Amino acid sequence: MSELVIYESKERIALITINRPEKMNALSNDLVAALRDAFIKYKNSDDQCAILTSSGDKAFSVGADIKDPPTDPDLWECMPGVGVIIDKPVIAAIAGYCVGGAYCLVQFCDIAVAADNVDFFYPEAQMGFCGGLVASTAARLPHKIAMEFMLTGIHFDAQRAYEVGMVNKIVPVGQQVEAAMEYARVLANSAPLVVGMIKRFVRESVTPKGPSELHALARSELLSIRNSDDQKEGGAAFREKRKPIFSGR
Repeated sequence: MSELVIYESKERIALITINRPEKMNALSNDLVAALRDAFIKYKNSDDQCAILTSSGDKAFSVGADIKDPPTDPDLWECMPGVGVIIDKPVIAAIAGYCVGGAYCLVQFCDIAVAADNVDFFYPEAQMGFCGGLVASTAARLPHKIAMEFMLTGIHFDAQRAYEVGMVNKIVPVGQQVEAAMEYARVLANSAPLVVGMIKRFVRESVTPKGPSELHALARSELLSIRNSDDQKEGGAAFREKRKPIFSGR
């Protein structure tokens, strides 16, 4: 079985590839876990910039896998800046269909490069379910454009996406990763303290957050405590009737 997410590192640039092309890179439970772990790896690595892309040019991702929807971990856990707080830049390099929760992945990246065959749409209002993270689109696009995209399920092609600010650049199909790499090389050689500060300022003080995003951020903090060494040590110390030795990890 092939890796669901491939992590490659070169010249302080991480290339994170969603690798489920036979299912149009649908976000299954296992894939979401693997993507979350890849972002954690990037956060803790010496890499200074990451490119998020996918295998094949037919679909960046068709969103949550309806037959195996992400529940544990939940979809928000693989979102950069939500499930994994990263003060280093993430660039999306996308081609083909980018649907539902996959669009949320792109909107939480810092920069996006689109192939000219990209097709963004958010059909959840027409399908009767929604995780809510997409509400943050209204903080990143003009209000009426965001509402059109979120409520109607209308398809936005590459040109429309560029015009309304969903993506930074359009390139021919197959060139999206190399175009993203041009940004990545600049960022990988920029001052990390400055890049990190700007990301924190924008994330914490400038960009409004929707209810689902705020809930996800709180859940992320709670899960980090639940899964910590300190929680395990506290439980062990209680059972063994001794004073716990906490490490802050």
